[in-house]
Amino acid sequence: MKRPRLLAAAMAVPLFGAISAVAVPVASAQPALSGPATEFTVLAKDTQSIGAVQQAIKAAGGTVLETNTAVGLVKASAPATGFTERVSANRAVFGAAKAQVIGSLPKNGKKAKSDNAEKEGRGTASKKAAANKAVGMDPLDDQLWGLKSVRSDLSRTKQPGSKQVKVGVIDTGIDGTHPDIAPNFDAADSRNFTKDIPFDVNGVEVDGPCEFRGCVDPANHDDGGHGTHVAGTIAAAANGFGVSGVAPNVTLVNIRAGQDSGYFFLQPTVDALTYAGDAGIDVVNMSFYTDPWLYNCQANPADSAAEQAEQRTIIEATQRALNYAHRKGVTMVVALGNQHTDLGAPQPDTTSPDYPANTTHPRQVDNSSCLSLPVEGNHTIGVSAFGPSQAKADYSNYGTEQISVSGPGGYFRDGFGTPWFRTVENEILSTYPKNVGVAEGNIDAAGNVTPEGVALGVQKATAADGRVGYYQWLQGTSMATPHATGVSALIVSQYGKKTHGEFGLDPDKVQRVLEGTASQIACPVPRTVDYLDEGRGPEFTATCVGDPSFNGFYGHGAVDAYAAVTHGSQYLK
Repeated sequence: MKRPRLLAAAMAVPLFGAISAVAVPVASAQPALSGPATEFTVLAKDTQSIGAVQQAIKAAGGTVLETNTAVGLVKASAPATGFTERVSANRAVFGAAKAQVIGSLPKNGKKAKSDNAEKEGRGTASKKAAANKAVGMDPLDDQLWGLKSVRSDLSRTKQPGSKQVKVGVIDTGIDGTHPDIAPNFDAADSRNFTKDIPFDVNGVEVDGPCEFRGCVDPANHDDGGHGTHVAGTIAAAANGFGVSGVAPNVTLVNIRAGQDSGYFFLQPTVDALTYAGDAGIDVVNMSFYTDPWLYNCQANPADSAAEQAEQRTIIEATQRALNYAHRKGVTMVVALGNQHTDLGAPQPDTTSPDYPANTTHPRQVDNSSCLSLPVEGNHTIGVSAFGPSQAKADYSNYGTEQISVSGPGGYFRDGFGTPWFRTVENEILSTYPKNVGVAEGNIDAAGNVTPEGVALGVQKATAADGRVGYYQWLQGTSMATPHATGVSALIVSQYGKKTHGEFGLDPDKVQRVLEGTASQIACPVPRTVDYLDEGRGPEFTATCVGDPSFNGFYGHGAVDAYAAVTHGSQYLK
């Protein structure tokens, strides 16, 4: 997860609720409304106050666009200035935050490319329960050192995953047409909760031109590439073609909350989480943080009053959504982040707010009142990243406060002093949408890998029947997380049961098995590691605290699919 990175058409399905409460009067002295039409997110004090909040929005000069009744979050349109103060004066409102200006025109500037993974130098699934037959490996799997590291090659001989286990990928989308994705892709349950943003309020390009009518991409489409890469690591089909995933038989559901550019804003992420709960999703992968704040602080003195209120709203709404999904049986696996920071002792934040452009200002971060979300939210399983040698990846966040487990995330600079140093083979190879490869100049219009793509290790596979798939290398905690998500899906497949007609496994039990069967890794000797030889500055230096059973670099250990499906039952008692 990197910031900046390196997260008939199916329309987004908002959750609408009826007005069900009496409005509370607002203060008589109200600021004037002015400015262009702007989207706001307004959070009710509680879900019983939603009707009052909808009425307050109208009274404050706004228009209700959609309502998430599970969390009490309302999207509204209103003039840019004055609305927040008006609506926040209502006692039914917890807080309000400006989202984006609607319909701004371009001025100048480049697209804000925001791929959560770090690049460096170089169909429809059946919903019916099926027998979990052992499956083999695919032609490109020899390059997937991460797949072998988590022992998926062994676990699939016992438990390759069940089609009735649904894994939601909350990301930039999934290319459901990719030959390795299509066999496991559930188009019917997939949703897109985003709308393309061509330009921000300052006229800087964000997502670029809208590719589809209404600026809403189909639910089987990915214009960022990040979500498809994540999905392939989780559950690319073992179909004798291309690559296979950690859990090659489970069902993939696209629950899109990320813009093409990689931004993840509050309303889509909350909608995605509550949808996951309502749709019976078993596990979700979240390889992102919620924009525009790397850390959401309750009352940071460097922020304006409006910015403080915005961050309090993000914290409360996200926590409610995480709690809701957990109550509904969703296991939530989250990337620890790529800021090479101990999350228990955060460094100054120099990147927030990252949207709109040119609004960033430096802030000191108080650990007790600031949260990076969703990883520091409730009920999450935080995942750090290591390279082929099991060395902590230079970029990976760490620390005993938030980490649960670790996984193969790629580490371009691994193997200093060996021929492997600074090679793409140290990263993670996974599925790549053709449309993204063409846009990035790595694939030409005829479908051939360009010299630029060859230099980056982009690969093309062609099946006997003419199907073509593309693959790229990426690194980041974004790549470690889907390895842990895949193992979590195997745990649900192996130990899940039907309760009230629904198949699944309590997320707390999934976490106990995941952590209990992880392969313990001790802190390095010496415990303080610098990356100076690798070309990194002293700010990357990290100290590992803890013992082999739990420490800040690896948590409870590296996720282990084979141990999870063969020895996990002891952690369910």
